[in-house]
Amino acid sequence: MRKIIFYIVMAVMITSCTTSLQPVNQSNVPPPPPPVTVPDVPMPDARKNQVTMVFPNINKMTSVKKTIEFLASDELEGRDTGSMGIEIAAQFIEARFRNAGVAPYFDTYRDNFIAKEKDAFNLVGVVEGNDPALKNEIIIIGAHYDHIGNGKPVGDDVIANGANDNAAGTTTVLALADHFAKAKTNKRTLIFTLYSAEEKGLLGSKHLAKRLKDQKTTPYVMFNIEMIGVPMIKKDHLVYISGYDLSNMPAKFNKYAGENVIGFLPKAKEFNLFMRSDNYPFYQEFGIPAHTISSFDFTNYDHYHGVGDEADKMDIPFMENVIQKLIPGLERMANTPTQEIKMNEQN
Repeated sequence: MRKIIFYIVMAVMITSCTTSLQPVNQSNVPPPPPPVTVPDVPMPDARKNQVTMVFPNINKMTSVKKTIEFLASDELEGRDTGSMGIEIAAQFIEARFRNAGVAPYFDTYRDNFIAKEKDAFNLVGVVEGNDPALKNEIIIIGAHYDHIGNGKPVGDDVIANGANDNAAGTTTVLALADHFAKAKTNKRTLIFTLYSAEEKGLLGSKHLAKRLKDQKTTPYVMFNIEMIGVPMIKKDHLVYISGYDLSNMPAKFNKYAGENVIGFLPKAKEFNLFMRSDNYPFYQEFGIPAHTISSFDFTNYDHYHGVGDEADKMDIPFMENVIQKLIPGLERMANTPTQEIKMNEQN
């Protein structure tokens, strides 16, 4: 894999660093050196606890291609929860939020929790709505940014890079955050959420949903993005949505977008994908329309949780197209005078 060029400053911390899509039925060292330019991304010595990343050229790292190449690079070692790799990914995401003008939703971008005895954190940014009344109606746009670390070796490759799962979703959330922070057209408040420990049982989204509930915050809808790195074949829509029949979100979104962006996938219902991604904890806590979109249809990608899930296998034009098609649907969702997206009555 071609490596990414950027600047790095290493600073030793006293405490340890913080930080499958399995079906769910659910280090004393000298003072840090001054900033240096390096030709590659060096992973820190395992005895060191944390690095502080500096991204002076972050404006050159915002494209879909560069974002996913960074997040799925070998140097991030598969972004396992509690790892150095996910810490670096998190600092990149924080730099992107700051650069775009996305504010921290809490005191900082980090929403800390413990995941199977490891320090972990979600990343939560906000673009406040511009309408005095509607800004209190929150739309959550999310994806998980963790992956599994290592996978089954193929030759000397053991890193499960997680390009499609879910650097693709993370890249999309960052692109949407960039757009809305610049456009400032949203009447409702948009919260952009990147979850850790999804691969360990949706632990990050469960924590955030409960925290919002404890704060008596009830979101309007939750829109989750998972595995959109490759297109489906012979479909009349770009992505499918989990829990298709549970709310009117698919029909409303397509009306808002002016085209058939979201469709139905029978296997999503057969495998109950509605319960298997980070949308589900928000449905459990709030009973709101909370869905996941994806283009992984079980036939179009052979590298799920494998070492072959690399950035060079992602269809960048497809991802760029999906992002552009999502914007008008989300923009209209954020601006309707009333809450038009509702749960369907269930028999």
